[in-house]
Amino acid sequence: MKKPLNPWVILALAVVLPGVGHVACRQPVRGLVFLFFIILLGAFTVKTASPEVSLVGKYAGGLFVWAMSILDAYRIGRIRYEVWRHQA
Repeated sequence: MKKPLNPWVILALAVVLPGVGHVACRQPVRGLVFLFFIILLGAFTVKTASPEVSLVGKYAGGLFVWAMSILDAYRIGRIRYEVWRHQA
């Protein structure tokens, strides 16, 4: 079995670019689904937020999905790494 990426590298990739952490975990479709919902919910909250809401509040939907994507990519990377480590 090929050595998977270190989970900390996957975490850094997921923080920098949404969906790339999943691609690094060899799950590109899952990364694209997360990216789609980040864009969709970010656009939805921009359209529905009142004008006096802060920038973070306007994109809260997309930021929330991004945060879940980061945690999910790290979790998958960590599991793959630990399974590989125990098999070696």
